[in-house]
Amino acid sequence: MSEKQPSQGTYFSFALRIAGDFGVSIAVPAILGAFFGVFLDKKLGTTPWALIIMLLLAFALTTHIIVKKAVKYGKEYEEINKK
Repeated sequence: MSEKQPSQGTYFSFALRIAGDFGVSIAVPAILGAFFGVFLDKKLGTTPWALIIMLLLAFALTTHIIVKKAVKYGKEYEEINKK
């Protein structure tokens, strides 16, 4: 018996979900880090050090988030191909 292959729409919606999720996972920490860094710099008079530190922390957090999500989506992709 032949197994039914997932439709192109399944792959397309999966790819859109990944792109949106990764986009948000990259943008939100960077934006929050920038705003919080500028706020701290103005408050403490440390321009631009708080901004730089917050952006580096945002980069580290983003890297961690993206790696975890990539592993999760890799497993989901394998499940889609099994169907």
